[in-house]
Amino acid sequence: MLINFFYTLRAAKLKVSVKEYLMLLEGLKEGVIDNSVDQFYYLARTTLVKDEAQFDKFDRAFAAYFKGVEMLTDFSQEIPLEWLQKHLELELSAEDKAAIEKMGWDELMETLKKRFEEQKERHEGGNRMIGTGGTSPFGAYGYNPQGIRIGQDKGRNKSAVKVWDQRQYKDYDDNLELGTRNIKVALRRLRRFAREGSQEELDLDDTIRSTAANAGWLDIKMVPERHNKVKVLLLMDVGGTMDEHIHRVEELFSAAKSEFKHLEFYYFHNCVYDFMWKNNRRRYSEKFPTWDIIRKYNKDYKLIFVGDATMSPYEILQPGGSVEYNNEEPGAEWLQRLTGAFPKFAWINPEPQGVWGYRQSISIVQQLMNQRMFPLTLQGLEGAMRLLSK
Repeated sequence: MLINFFYTLRAAKLKVSVKEYLMLLEGLKEGVIDNSVDQFYYLARTTLVKDEAQFDKFDRAFAAYFKGVEMLTDFSQEIPLEWLQKHLELELSAEDKAAIEKMGWDELMETLKKRFEEQKERHEGGNRMIGTGGTSPFGAYGYNPQGIRIGQDKGRNKSAVKVWDQRQYKDYDDNLELGTRNIKVALRRLRRFAREGSQEELDLDDTIRSTAANAGWLDIKMVPERHNKVKVLLLMDVGGTMDEHIHRVEELFSAAKSEFKHLEFYYFHNCVYDFMWKNNRRRYSEKFPTWDIIRKYNKDYKLIFVGDATMSPYEILQPGGSVEYNNEEPGAEWLQRLTGAFPKFAWINPEPQGVWGYRQSISIVQQLMNQRMFPLTLQGLEGAMRLLSK
């Protein structure tokens, strides 16, 4: 079975050698792990992958090959009750959903505080306490159009105003092989070359003309080397609803890294606040204050946001609105500071343009961006590059 797993990794363009594969087999033979898929995953990743940048490719290949294998490892185990309960999705009619009233921000937070004080045990269903299922604004695996998600794997209705789970996000793969060169062609419109510096590049056309005019005697002509002077600051939303757009954003990221010599990038989640990060696995330990980023790069940089702008409006407009911590200043303030520091800016949105008008948060971000929001399409990229080139 594992030889096919080895070929799957190679097909995913992971540089896995036969020596590393044999090391994995030796580890299994020596019994360094128990009969657990999780432990096999870490052993395989440790022995076969030598670069953290390849972890995401490994995860995708592993998931594709071993999908569902954990259900086959031990038939003697009963299906956990918790697993069944989590997968009982609550289906409500349109009338039921319309009957659920949305709470205001202050009332929502104050009510949550009271629920924590009152509740002493687990609660299932219902419309009031913290639990699973039901229509309470607090908990998981239920429905409330404007609630606080606690202990759920991922968002389903995309309307929670806070998520009290520490989640792990993955870096976008900047080495993804593109299926088309069109994205690179669109980004190339932004590049500007200037003739400057020492004479290091052969001017072939001028050399031929000069040699011919000189009766065949070689007359070499040189021109200054061409330099790509465009500087790009790329800020990318990661995690949550952006998981649906990973592939296209990776294509964009990969193309940008190959086209722009001076490219700096950072990650944020949903909206920019007082810090960003460059490595999602160390985003809590290696934070980059947004003020430092603004001071570090001058206004020559073209600022490009990449995100679906799909979130609760509180995350943009309200202090403490972040889904992960209590930010002192609203995201709107930081967006305005960034666009004020970098006059050339644009927002690239992977969400279909047809849904923009139905999401309040997208409309708010569009206003903050002075309507400089473009879809992640070839036409949208060309429009954004044309604007940034002016």
